[in-house]
Amino acid sequence: MELSDLKIMLGLSDENKESDSLLQLIIKNTELSLRFKLGLNAGEDIPSELSYIPLEVAIRRFNRVRNEGMTSYSQEGESITFSNNDFDAFESDIEEYKRRNNSDGLLYMIDPYRRYDV
Repeated sequence: MELSDLKIMLGLSDENKESDSLLQLIIKNTELSLRFKLGLNAGEDIPSELSYIPLEVAIRRFNRVRNEGMTSYSQEGESITFSNNDFDAFESDIEEYKRRNNSDGLLYMIDPYRRYDV
């Protein structure tokens, strides 16, 4: 994920460098979290089919900055509820990708010499 893409989605100008360090940290942690959920090794890239997830999760994470630990927030009639896990909305996509790519960590073996009539 590119920093510039995240800044565009958040409506931040490229000239605004104040938040770059925070955004870079959010990008790094979001990509690490997705890599862990997918069971990827250090050298493996996030699959292109799921490349939209880090950007969407990073936006959610940025919007929660300074509201960590809260599940809801209310002020003057405005109410905001936060998800417990930023990846919740994408869990079915992650599971479907893993199912299709057999990335569950299991090795399936077939014994070609097994006799089924015994």
